[in-house]
Amino acid sequence: MKKKQKTIALIAHDNKKADIVNWALKNKATLEKYELCGTGTTARLIAEATDLPVKRYLSGPLGGDQQIGAKVAEKKIDIVIFFWDPLSSQPHDPDVKALLRIAVVYDIPIATNRATADYVMHSTLLEN
Repeated sequence: MKKKQKTIALIAHDNKKADIVNWALKNKATLEKYELCGTGTTARLIAEATDLPVKRYLSGPLGGDQQIGAKVAEKKIDIVIFFWDPLSSQPHDPDVKALLRIAVVYDIPIATNRATADYVMHSTLLEN
């Protein structure tokens, strides 16, 4: 029986978009093995930079974080890579907190910085 291909959500706050694009380029060979999705501009920028298909949800402040959270709850997203900016206030901070909470509730990996994202992408558990 063939295993379901995992889906990875890619999200970044404005001040972290260049970081996640650079990270995605560095990890393109690994990312191309998975279904990818992301919020608004982040998904578009990663798709343009890597030529990988990235399903786009709404921008985070317009409900994209909530859409990703709903897909986590539906067990349609397996990993979240979320380069968030802890030093800038976000108008949709409650949505961000809700996404972090739902990832914990459903026990899925959520990487909130480059170091953790690297650990997740290079983990032997990624293929399980």
